[in-house]
Amino acid sequence: MSDQHDPAPYDALLLLSFGGPEGPDDVVPFLENVTRGRGIPKERLKEVGRHYFLFGGVSPINDHNRALLDALRADFDGAGLRLPVYWGNRNWAPYLTDTLREMVHDGRRHIAVLTTSAYASYSGCRQYRENLADALAALEAEGLPVPRVDKLRHYFNHPGFVEPVVEGVLACLADLDDAVRAGAHLAFTTHSIPDSAADTSGPPADHGPGGAYVKQHLDAARLVADAVREHTGTDHPWRLVYQSRSGAPHIPWLEPDICDHLEDLHAAGAPAVVMVPIGFVSDHMEVLYDLDTEATAKAAELGLPVRRSATVGADPRFAAAVRDLVLERAATERGARAERCALGALGPSHDLCPIGCCPARTEHPAAAGADSPWGSGR
Repeated sequence: MSDQHDPAPYDALLLLSFGGPEGPDDVVPFLENVTRGRGIPKERLKEVGRHYFLFGGVSPINDHNRALLDALRADFDGAGLRLPVYWGNRNWAPYLTDTLREMVHDGRRHIAVLTTSAYASYSGCRQYRENLADALAALEAEGLPVPRVDKLRHYFNHPGFVEPVVEGVLACLADLDDAVRAGAHLAFTTHSIPDSAADTSGPPADHGPGGAYVKQHLDAARLVADAVREHTGTDHPWRLVYQSRSGAPHIPWLEPDICDHLEDLHAAGAPAVVMVPIGFVSDHMEVLYDLDTEATAKAAELGLPVRRSATVGADPRFAAAVRDLVLERAATERGARAERCALGALGPSHDLCPIGCCPARTEHPAAAGADSPWGSGR
């Protein structure tokens, strides 16, 4: 095998995602998994789960992950990359620990991990690393070999992530009436998180107002807006906005909310808006409800033409980007020169999360970082 297609030292790729219910009976148990340790009553969880019940108790995320699995396997096979791909979730079947146990039984000992979160934050990065640590500890307690796990770097500015987003925005603009297309605003949306979590996201050097979380989203949004201008010849006004806020109302979270932003744009005379869910790899429930249902209803109430662009999902360009990420990290692990593809001002992210990166509020071991209890990268 040529170095260009050599995944060594990796013997498998793990797709690690959030998970979601796949029927009405799954909703409350799923939410119990998500909120474990917070003491939220079951009746409250039923209320929280009403969004899921509107869609038959099914989150779209698992089907999107299955499609991404198929796309990754097809891309790897087409490129001659002989690397098996597995799938595990944090909060629903197939559970991460079960998948890692299967991988160990299959003889996998050095695993590359792709999380379905493109940006730095506690919930989007370190919490996945904590879940990996918990799963590795469970395997160790069972007397099984503990594999090395290496989380692939953030990919918010990889061309294979950015280009499908650009294409989705262009399709939405083309779908607008001629009278409003040129003046349409772009509203780049992502999950709101507490200000305190944003401010400490990423390595310590990035800590400060908004932290790496906001900085990375702004960089990705700017890349998309610039590409749209190059394609259309029109400079569409844009802003990064937030959605899916939860938690106590007295705790500050990132703002403005997408619905508030739509009201502001309407009041300012904006003729149309394209909502761009740049913070989401695929159509999570937050996209399906908060944008397609709630924000779209708000726009209709205002009489404001609105479109929602597609998420990256299982786009072949994204699958090829994952292959790039695996091969570049593999080359680095072998001590070889690796071409690290990234657009924008921030450049490629770190491979190994440093100490103090996206710290948790309580001490919890995390794998695949400089502070891993199993050593660097494990």
